[in-house]
Amino acid sequence: MSAAPWSYSKLKSFETCPKQFYHVNVLKQFPFAETEAIRYGSEFHKAAEEFMRDDKPIPPKFSFVTKVLDSLKARTGEKLCERKMGLTENLTPCGFFDKDVWFRGIADLIILDGDLAWIIDYKTGKSARYADKGQLELMALTVFAHFPQVKRIRAGLLFVVANDLVKANYTEFNKEELWRKWLAKHAAMKKAFDVDVWNPRPSGLCHKHCPVLECPHNGAN
Repeated sequence: MSAAPWSYSKLKSFETCPKQFYHVNVLKQFPFAETEAIRYGSEFHKAAEEFMRDDKPIPPKFSFVTKVLDSLKARTGEKLCERKMGLTENLTPCGFFDKDVWFRGIADLIILDGDLAWIIDYKTGKSARYADKGQLELMALTVFAHFPQVKRIRAGLLFVVANDLVKANYTEFNKEELWRKWLAKHAAMKKAFDVDVWNPRPSGLCHKHCPVLECPHNGAN
């Protein structure tokens, strides 16, 4: 078993509950089940990508976000949609599927404009109340690695349904501090793989949202 390649979502799943992560992501005991919310999010991401990349009109069901996407499209710079990027363990850029890939990330939208880059991640949740900027931090670090001309990044979690934008700004001087944070988080997950110990982390999610029935904290018990 190996902790690599890892991603923001993989690490967040581990931090939520190592035991659930083990059964779902390592043993793969529970096949992926597409929900209506996941389907809606996938449809929106595809519509936004085709609008930005191919000038394909936004479907009527997503017309409420046309103005926001128009403003993003009007910004100067090269638009990169659903950009798949990888990093090696030495934090150097590599392909998403390269043999030595250590970290993987997908940016919904990157706009490159000289030494400035914009990173936008689309969210279709109904509220930005519990927004986590960690995803933006990792995307910023990956963009700095893949596009060395970029010195400044303006990033945002765009909650299209809630009509909210959670903003963050990064410069090349933030890289060392941010990597210390994320390498420490990754080290905790790597240790679990190394010693094969997956302790449960009880939370409110145990009552309705966990498929691991063997866990004593599961709400079904």
